[in-house]
Amino acid sequence: MNVLITIIYRGWAPILITVLAIIGYAYEWPIELLATILGIILIFGIVTSAIGVREKELERSSQKLKELGGYFVRRFMGDSSLSIFAIINSLFKTDDPKLWDWARACDMSQRVFNTWCSSFISRVETDTRTGRFGIYLRSYLNELWFMTSLYHEYIEQFYEIAEKIPIPQETIGQYRKFTMEYNAFVDQFQDLISEIKKFARTEIEPPSIKPAYELTGIPIKQTQPKKVNK
Repeated sequence: MNVLITIIYRGWAPILITVLAIIGYAYEWPIELLATILGIILIFGIVTSAIGVREKELERSSQKLKELGGYFVRRFMGDSSLSIFAIINSLFKTDDPKLWDWARACDMSQRVFNTWCSSFISRVETDTRTGRFGIYLRSYLNELWFMTSLYHEYIEQFYEIAEKIPIPQETIGQYRKFTMEYNAFVDQFQDLISEIKKFARTEIEPPSIKPAYELTGIPIKQTQPKKVNK
């Protein structure tokens, strides 16, 4: 039954055109009148079909955006070990008080981010259930872009510190693992932007979503071996 309904919904225009063509031929309608009627139905059917396709794309992209936003929050925020804030907090293990002050300031920012992310996910899940995808997609796309742009600033700050100041090997390993997974997320986000730009208007360009920098030639804090008394 559902299959029949789908066929009728998607193919009503060709079916109606065929039926009218048969009736018009049987009753010898004027060819000009018949052509006009069939042409109007054809155009209306094409427009309706295009709108339906766009709605499907909006629905699919909205679902992808919800999943991508949820992934960002689960893996890179909160209590996740892959959060850039968790990596920054590991700097408390160093003996540099200046790094401690910066890490404390970042800890305050993390609390704001966590609240923001929780609100974002809650609103996305609620609004996507309404089916009004065209209204909410652009708004939440911009918000996730803005969120990741601010998040990237902390990645940049940590990178600049790690390139100049010796930090624990454990922190370096944690950051490298973060980089691999975060950049995979960035690739998916960029792909989603490219898909959306095909059927919806957005000012966001895929390259504006920046990946995390990989550390090269970094100074690593080494633990000094203890002297052994002979």
